[in-house]
Amino acid sequence: MRDVNSLNKVILVGRLGQKPELRMLPQKDRSVARFSLATNERVFNPSTNESSVRTEWHKIVVWGKLAEFCERYLDKGKQVLIEGKLRTRSWQDREGNKRTTTEIEAQSIVLLGKREGAPEAEGIAEPAARAQDFPGEEESPAPAEGEGDDEVPF
Repeated sequence: MRDVNSLNKVILVGRLGQKPELRMLPQKDRSVARFSLATNERVFNPSTNESSVRTEWHKIVVWGKLAEFCERYLDKGKQVLIEGKLRTRSWQDREGNKRTTTEIEAQSIVLLGKREGAPEAEGIAEPAARAQDFPGEEESPAPAEGEGDDEVPF
């Protein structure tokens, strides 16, 4: 049963810390890309009347054809908008300790900024790459009859 009063959605605008690292998973013949994304926010200190910039680093994971898109078109420093979900996973390290990490699983990526080699007036934003734009990728099931956006639960 689906809990209609919950939402797992992340929207980030930032710059890549490095070029995405693409790997192929042999058991499923599926690709996965990982990279870090930096977001900045200005923080004002009223006692000193000074502001500073605080940088937050986010771990991004991308699956399937969208991962291949990332490996091909994204580079260090590139500005992107990412929509996705927060995911936490656990594993055991080599010493047998339980480790946990939280990542953003990207479902949509929009390239921002100027295109390479384009005149300044053009190319402010490039089209989005979404998981559903790539054939063969899993999609969320369609809502059941009567589960549309017509009824808001609050």
